[in-house]
Amino acid sequence: MTTIRLHVTDREGRESVLDVETGQSLMLAARNAGVEIEGACDGAMACSTCHVIIDSLWSAQLPPIRVEESDTLALASHPTRLSRLACQIMLTPQMDGLRFKLPKNP
Repeated sequence: MTTIRLHVTDREGRESVLDVETGQSLMLAARNAGVEIEGACDGAMACSTCHVIIDSLWSAQLPPIRVEESDTLALASHPTRLSRLACQIMLTPQMDGLRFKLPKNP
């Protein structure tokens, strides 16, 4: 596994830098680093509580959103075109520097 750096903006607008291991979901990596992402279904894509907003410069660099993820995101509070479920993004070395934020209304 490789360590990569992530940049997260929390619900209050504070930015943090996380050094995390690849090979796990963005949700697990962020939670293990102390970011408050609920993830009520533990990554089963049965809820939308791990909703994050990917930086526009990174959105096109991630694997495309699948229909099931899109359907689940429709349940999120105020999804945007940059919204993703953090449980569905598996971290790779190419994601070093990824920027995302937590929505203001989870």
